[in-house]
Amino acid sequence: MSMDTNGFAIEFNTFSFIARCSRTGALGVVTSTGEMAVGSRVPHVKKGAGAVATQALTDPRLGPMGLELLAKGTPAEDVLNALVDADPHIESRQLAVVDSQGRATARTGANNNDWKGHHIGDGFVSMGNRLTSGDVVEAMTVSFIESEDLALEARLMLAIEAGRDAGGQHGGQRSAAILVYQDMDYPIVDLRADDYDDPAAELRRLFDLYEPRIPYYRVRAADPTIGPFYLWKEKNLPG
Repeated sequence: MSMDTNGFAIEFNTFSFIARCSRTGALGVVTSTGEMAVGSRVPHVKKGAGAVATQALTDPRLGPMGLELLAKGTPAEDVLNALVDADPHIESRQLAVVDSQGRATARTGANNNDWKGHHIGDGFVSMGNRLTSGDVVEAMTVSFIESEDLALEARLMLAIEAGRDAGGQHGGQRSAAILVYQDMDYPIVDLRADDYDDPAAELRRLFDLYEPRIPYYRVRAADPTIGPFYLWKEKNLPG
């Protein structure tokens, strides 16, 4: 807990969705919270290894620790247990882990504020704390399942919007972020909205601008002679 400029207590609150795409092996996290710069703390992803989301009274060090274990082939459940054992303040945390095989697990500490909880599905976790209701986690879950034909990054964007539209957090949100890795050592999507009244809306604006550029940046990494995006777009994208 922190204090605002008037000396009143501020509760930490976050909702996130973490998942693996069964078709492409892509791994990603999308998240939104009541403070700024959520992308610096919650989402942690490593190509071919897995993803970790750490939130509530977050200790961001748990993310890299989890990724290191995942990279060794440690199953998600064992990774979560190791993080629990390493953290004396685990009851103030909320954690989710998805490994490279799509095994998913999560833990919501007893000291998280209501509404708090998580839903574990096939290759994903939907979770949040200090939410307006459990409808937020449920809405993200439904959105993700119903958008299975889309790329992982598009499904994650829809999920965070569904969580916002279902009520989000007490007091609203200030920041949101999406981080997705697929088959490269760098992320195919890494976007943040760090201080907005509706950070999910700003993240959507950025995502819609960036999404058509994803294949362009893939090609440019191997062939820097392709020129600027607008020329590549004329040749390769319809309309």
